[in-house]
Amino acid sequence: MDRNQNSQVRMNLTILGTGPEQTQPKPQEREQWANKLEFILAVAGHIVGLGNVWRFPYLCYKNGGGAFFIPYVLFLFTCGIPLFFLETSLGQYTSQGGITCWRKICPLFEGLGYGSQVVVLYTGVYYIIILAWTFLYLFHSFKSELPWASCRNSWNTDGCFEHSHNQTSPLHLYGESTSSVVEFWERRILGLSSGIEKIGNIRWDLALCLLLAWILCYFCVWNGVKTTGKVVYFTATFPYVMLVVLLVRGLTLPGAKDGIMFYLYPDPSRLTDPEVLLSQSQLLLQSSSSTNLIF
Repeated sequence: MDRNQNSQVRMNLTILGTGPEQTQPKPQEREQWANKLEFILAVAGHIVGLGNVWRFPYLCYKNGGGAFFIPYVLFLFTCGIPLFFLETSLGQYTSQGGITCWRKICPLFEGLGYGSQVVVLYTGVYYIIILAWTFLYLFHSFKSELPWASCRNSWNTDGCFEHSHNQTSPLHLYGESTSSVVEFWERRILGLSSGIEKIGNIRWDLALCLLLAWILCYFCVWNGVKTTGKVVYFTATFPYVMLVVLLVRGLTLPGAKDGIMFYLYPDPSRLTDPEVLLSQSQLLLQSSSSTNLIF
C-alpha cells in the first residue's frame, strides 16, 4: 500500500515539473570563431579602416609631417599595444560580452562595459553616415564624366573653377573661387545651408544610401560570428588592397618624390603643441580598440 502511494506521489510530482525526473535546461553555448584565421582577420579589419585611409594622412600632414611619428610610435608601445593585449586576454579568458566580462571580473566594473557600448553606438552611427557618403560617391563615379571634375552642374556657382595641370583660374589667385571638388562635396553631397536654423529637405538619394549601409551592416552581423567570420574575408583584406593601390598610384604620379618629401618633412616645433598629442592618441586608441570583435 505504501509502495503504491509513493509511486503515485512521484508521478504527480513529475507531472507538476518538480520531481527528480525533471531535466534542467542546458545553458546555451556561446558561438565561437570557425578558425583562428577568421579571428585574426576580424581584428585586423577593425584596426585598419576608413580612419587609416583618410584620417591618418591628414593628421600626419597637419601635425608636423614626419615629426608626427615620434609621439605616435611612443604612444603605440606605451599604451596601444598593452591595451590591445589587455582586451584580447580579457575576452579570451572570460568568453563573455563587452558588459558581462567586467561583471565577471568585478561587479563594480560593470559600468565600464555599459560606457564602452555607448561609445560603440556613437561610433557606429557616425561611421554609417560616412559609408552613406561613400556609397553616393561610388554611384556617381560610374558616370562617364565625374561630376566633381567639372563646373557644368546645377549645384556649381559662378566662382567654381576646374583643376587642370596647366591652367590656373584668376579668381583662384585672389581667393574668390571654389574648387569643383569642394562644391560637389559641400553643395551636392552635404547640401550645406546658410545656418543651423534652416534644416532643409530630405536628400532622398543620400537617405537611400544610408538605408543601404544599415542593411548591409545588419546582414553582416545578423547571424553572429557565423556570418561575421565569412564577411571579414573581404572586409578585412579590402582596405589593405586599397592602401596598396593608392600607394602605387601616388608613387607613379609626376613629382611624387617632391610631394612625399614635402609631406613627410618633419616640423619639430609642432611637438610642443598639445593638439598633436591629442590627435595621435585619439587616432591610436580608436584604431587599436578591438574589444567588440573579440567578445
